[in-house]
Amino acid sequence: MIDFRHLFLAGFLVWAITQAQAAADEVSPALVKYNAQLEASVEKALEFLATQQKPDGTFPGRHGETTAVASLVGMAYMSKGNTPGLGPFGENINRCIDLVLSSEQEKMGKPNGYLVRRGGKMYAHCISTLFLSEVTGMVDSDRQKKIDEILPRAVTLIVEAHDVPRGKREEGGWDYEPQNRSADLSLTGWAVMALRSAKMNGCNVPDENIKKAIRYILSCQPNGSTDGKKGFSYKPNEGGKAAMSGVGVLCLSLTGQHEHPSLQHAGDFLLTKQTFRSWGGGGHFYYSIYYCTQATFQLGGEYWDKWASQLYENALSHQKKDGSWGAAYETSMVVLAMTVSYRQLPVYQR
Repeated sequence: MIDFRHLFLAGFLVWAITQAQAAADEVSPALVKYNAQLEASVEKALEFLATQQKPDGTFPGRHGETTAVASLVGMAYMSKGNTPGLGPFGENINRCIDLVLSSEQEKMGKPNGYLVRRGGKMYAHCISTLFLSEVTGMVDSDRQKKIDEILPRAVTLIVEAHDVPRGKREEGGWDYEPQNRSADLSLTGWAVMALRSAKMNGCNVPDENIKKAIRYILSCQPNGSTDGKKGFSYKPNEGGKAAMSGVGVLCLSLTGQHEHPSLQHAGDFLLTKQTFRSWGGGGHFYYSIYYCTQATFQLGGEYWDKWASQLYENALSHQKKDGSWGAAYETSMVVLAMTVSYRQLPVYQR
């Protein structure tokens, strides 16, 4: 069992350091012109999310009753510097936390750390684990006590799901249920982020699990291409996709592989994709801009300047009068993308 009982102070220190870094960051000269518009746009989106949240912490719309959406919304608030229980959105974040904490499942009459309700499976679990880890150290003592009890079980479940025997092609990845023996890069991305956050908070995540995950991620990038721009794929030996390239770059960056040549190859691939040609098009559009934004921010330089300018132009022009880009899921994903450079969430630090 992974022990988080002594991590309240560690979590607070990580958050405090992040605040100092965020205040000191220099804005890219190519993007500074968007600052005022971004501030107003994000604030309007957060106000929209507050109007949509129900007393139990859930939301209407796509996946709105899952722990995944509550967690994404909670992190969207935090990405702008809001904290649980404080300020205009403090209670909204608390409701998100409470929903996740109340959703732990049981096995044979005992809590097993699986944070799901009304769908979502391992997607919801990994996103919720990430959220609880990010918020550790920022909550009141009663909620912190509950997090200290539940979060270790949630992290342990991810590690144990990773250790399920798999074939050579799937080794090192995660799938939609803890016991499944298949794997894909999409689910693996959320699992890696959850473990990365837990490790930052002092959790002894086994190094072998991180090494296995890196090997799996790299196996999802083709060995060659005609133009040298190699994207990552949903599963090994499939064609490169923008969203999966975002996942691959972000996860390799978060696991310390900053100099790996795969990152630049995938970054070049991302800049060739017409992701914003049709705003909201396709079932994975918002997922894609979330991951690709995180990835290009990690890459920095020209990658970030080119990608972010497209993101800001399109997001600002497509925001609805009520502040949304759709329901809670879509809106929270856009907010998380637009606030990457604020660096308020520790897990996304460069």
